[in-house]
Amino acid sequence: MVVTLYPRRLSPPKQSFFLLGPRGTGKSTWVKSAFPGALRFDLLDEGLYQSLLADPGLFAGRLRVARPDAWIWVDEVQRLPALLNEVQRHIEDRRLKFVLSGSSARKLRRAGTNLLGGRALQKTMFPLLPSELGGDFDLAAVLAHGSLPVVWSSEERDETLRAYVQTYLKEEIQAEALARNLPGFARFLPVAALAHGQTVNVSSLARDCGVSRSTVDGYLGILEDTLLAFRLPAFESRLRVRERRHPKLYWVDPGLARAARKELGNVGAAERGSLLEGFVATCLRAHGEHDRLFDEISYWAPAEAIRTEVDFLLRRGKRFLAIEVKSSRRIPDDGLRGLRAIAGLSGLARRILVLDSKDPIRTEDGIDVLPLGDFFHSLADGSLWP
Repeated sequence: MVVTLYPRRLSPPKQSFFLLGPRGTGKSTWVKSAFPGALRFDLLDEGLYQSLLADPGLFAGRLRVARPDAWIWVDEVQRLPALLNEVQRHIEDRRLKFVLSGSSARKLRRAGTNLLGGRALQKTMFPLLPSELGGDFDLAAVLAHGSLPVVWSSEERDETLRAYVQTYLKEEIQAEALARNLPGFARFLPVAALAHGQTVNVSSLARDCGVSRSTVDGYLGILEDTLLAFRLPAFESRLRVRERRHPKLYWVDPGLARAARKELGNVGAAERGSLLEGFVATCLRAHGEHDRLFDEISYWAPAEAIRTEVDFLLRRGKRFLAIEVKSSRRIPDDGLRGLRAIAGLSGLARRILVLDSKDPIRTEDGIDVLPLGDFFHSLADGSLWP
């Protein structure tokens, strides 16, 4: 099997940085390409891990022989957060530069570290984007199986996704002791996957999982810290309690959401909308980090209109861009409701409805209706903002 190496949009930083992302996003492949001469400490190597666990001073000894300004790569750094003390010392005293890659920041935070107090940047590796896949981008395949490189390159994508979820439970959750009640967390995963693209109702999740509200709060934190999911906050124009909304939950990859709820195979009509919306959410976050697409991202839902909302509201400075995503080929009856309701927002620069259609149009009241392909190209070339 020939594995295609797709160019990634992440640019190599010039100073030390954390590189976080779910397993299978291609972090190691990217670091090997971007920093071919880096001295690597692979903490998945059990022999090395046990040696450094027993005597962390061995790490400092190896660093002392590295030349000044050399790049050092610590892979799966969350397994030994104590190494960050030596990392900080060698950044300050010897000007060494570090790539600190991993699939979770949870153990780093729990260990009391401050992620080097600003001495290292924080970068994220996302699943493959349409601009990275280029001519290989296939929306149907992405919605069915996602775009994690480890899955995308597999000849048995369903089986790879199933194995991914089992490996996540075993190696991320059980081995790293992230959740005390592993059976409870295993019950939580498919329930959380069913909430993909929905507002988070902790009480409802707790009932469905048979655990307490506080436990579900902890489980959601684990999903976020291991970078499999994220919560999108509601936009608040005025800090009044009645305007506040629960955040929406999105999984970082459509395939992972489907595998977690054990519903692979053909994508059903009922799930297509949330899968597409979630994929767009991940693309926006990725371009937000890689290309500085926005300063903040949220969703918009006025308190007085329960069924009216806009999927994504981007803020750049004092300007806003409103985006609604629909999986249909034509404008649905309610497709423009939210975009029309938000028209009076101060600083609103553009309103966009994204459809699975062929030709772009503009409505009489100035809403741009963009086909998915045009929308993704606008993300890649920076022309989304007027």
